[in-house]
Amino acid sequence: MRTENVTEAELAALAHAGDRDAFGELVARYAAQARRLARTILQDPDDADDAAQDGFLSAWRYLGRYDPGRPFGPWLLRIVANAAADRRRRRRVRQTDELSPAAATKSAGPETVTDRRALKEAFAAALQSLPERQRVAVVLFDVEGYSHGEIAETLGVPEGTVRSDVFHARRALREPLAAWKGWKEHGS
Repeated sequence: MRTENVTEAELAALAHAGDRDAFGELVARYAAQARRLARTILQDPDDADDAAQDGFLSAWRYLGRYDPGRPFGPWLLRIVANAAADRRRRRRVRQTDELSPAAATKSAGPETVTDRRALKEAFAAALQSLPERQRVAVVLFDVEGYSHGEIAETLGVPEGTVRSDVFHARRALREPLAAWKGWKEHGS
């Protein structure tokens, strides 16, 4: 079929009826305009060609909505413009900016919070298994930062006894806390 003298409305009706060649003629007539329009919107030749193709596919799908009393070109180019705008929106959604180091959170993540809680519970349980004086001595020394002399004065025992209590308490804590050896808090 020769299509040079066939109107766009007639080609659209034929294409809507399933004539792929008729639709191919419409695409051939508007391909260059569609690509230029898409390139104007997207500023990227590859994306523009894809958008033009998307527009043509949508036009094929919705040929039944075309009003043959109106010019075909503006109808088709509106579809291509919409396809290009959709592609631009999707591209913006996919684009991400790198996070600056200043944007990183200082707070711990959920895994770290859970690990800290588990470590605290394990430490508390292990401490409870110690005799009271060893427990107090090791907490005052290792957690609170008191010196052996200050602890001795607080507990009313010789400094050597405090050293011995801290030593034995640490040794007793080593086994129940062995699983935590080398654990480091993230984010601190």
